[in-house]
Amino acid sequence: MRVLVTGAAGFIGMHVTLALLKRGDRVVGLDNLNAYYDVTLKEARLQVIAAQDADQQFQWIRLDLADRNGMAELFKQHHFDAVVHLAAQAGVRYSLDNPLAYIDSNITGFAHVLEGCRHSGVKHLVYASSSSVYGLNESMPFSVHDNVDHPISLYAASKKSNELMAHSYAHLFGLPTTGLRFFTVYGPWGRPDMSPFKFTKAILAGQPIDVYNYGKHRRDFTYIDDIVEGVIRTLDHPAQSNLNWQGINPDPSSSRAPWRVYNIGNQQPVELMDYIGAIETQLGRKATLNLLPLQHGDVPDTYADVEALVAEVGYRPATNLQTGIARFIEWYRHYYQV
Repeated sequence: MRVLVTGAAGFIGMHVTLALLKRGDRVVGLDNLNAYYDVTLKEARLQVIAAQDADQQFQWIRLDLADRNGMAELFKQHHFDAVVHLAAQAGVRYSLDNPLAYIDSNITGFAHVLEGCRHSGVKHLVYASSSSVYGLNESMPFSVHDNVDHPISLYAASKKSNELMAHSYAHLFGLPTTGLRFFTVYGPWGRPDMSPFKFTKAILAGQPIDVYNYGKHRRDFTYIDDIVEGVIRTLDHPAQSNLNWQGINPDPSSSRAPWRVYNIGNQQPVELMDYIGAIETQLGRKATLNLLPLQHGDVPDTYADVEALVAEVGYRPATNLQTGIARFIEWYRHYYQV
């Protein structure tokens, strides 16, 4: 296939691009290399892709999602079979400080992706949603059949908006769309604003780590390889209409339109203090904890019900925390030479 991967210089985007190239797909990678975090890390990811692109099946294009004309021209020039949309303004806490960045990238940018797919005959759009859409929902584990109408950050609201926008295009234009609600993704080449990166850096530097909600968080940490496998398998299973769907009792996870949403999580939530302990074990050092209250926009716990993914796509994430953290620490030490 000829696949567009947006956010190709990002954490998940890099790994998805490599997996697509490895199986023989041609990939156009889009990224704007914004300065939300270290641009040199993004450039290093692109170098890894280039080094593994022996057959020259990868093309990188620097472009902002919010550039309407640029996005229209991109879809006009390239006849994509499928799109994996991973580019977004990430981060729950940053959305409190710079909310308009989320409107530009996550909503306006997503509209440009939908329009491009609509007008160029794309056969399947797979896009990144987030576990944050569950918001104030306290029913555990989080199920795709749950109501998700109470987000507690603009980031979460933008991801919920993506799911709604995708549904309208699936309904009106027959565009198959699948949203993947990622649960706390970690692993080699991860984002510096995520906890594994921040904790590892601080512990190695002998600095205290900020631990919110006094360490009482639980997170469904999901290793990057499991995320990639889920993305690829989903890409190969375009969303279908649910012929049993009823408007009188609507299922939030499917539709009469070719539209689906799935959770991708490890289905094994881990206490934050146990997570910190796993990092300490791999580093051979103890952390100094700065215990803080729950931050605005954060949810205390995440826990994924992935049975819909198993039933319809045939995949369940399986990498345990100890294995995943060991691989991340190994990469971190090598990359930063510590």
